[in-house]
Amino acid sequence: MKVIFETERLIIREITRADSQVMLELHSDPEVHIYLGNNTITSLDKIEEAIESLIQQYSDYGVGRWAMISKDTNEFIGWTGLQYVTKEINKHKNFYDLGYRLLKSFWRQGYATESARASVDFAFNTLKAEKIYGMADIGNVGSNKILKRVGLELTETFEHEGVEHNWYRLEKENYIV
Repeated sequence: MKVIFETERLIIREITRADSQVMLELHSDPEVHIYLGNNTITSLDKIEEAIESLIQQYSDYGVGRWAMISKDTNEFIGWTGLQYVTKEINKHKNFYDLGYRLLKSFWRQGYATESARASVDFAFNTLKAEKIYGMADIGNVGSNKILKRVGLELTETFEHEGVEHNWYRLEKENYIV
């Protein structure tokens, strides 16, 4: 398992097949998916397919969603990171998308912001990306706040899979550490 970086409270590492059970716990929770189209995953086989897809992303693009591990307890608390998106979303294709998802017991403790901020830094300083994007359901107050807090700017609202979303962008030249 490859560690990508560390923050004050987190170890950010690649997700592995050994994370299948906790990933199932995360992705089968309807509350976690309330602003994600309510598309929960309740089958271990489907989670294992998703993990294989992540492993392929690491291989193909050097990025993907990464596990957030608590330094204090060594617990998997969710995932974070950059996904290289090759399909078209909001008239954009082949871009870095910032995202995060946490187990409910870790909500509202600053982990998503901490990991997102470090992921932005990784995008610009390690990947040498010119810009990154993020999107959030307009009703997802927490996620919208996090994207703004880490420096992304709201550029427009658009419809994605029948739901209104906010679209965010941050360009390297506007990135302030």
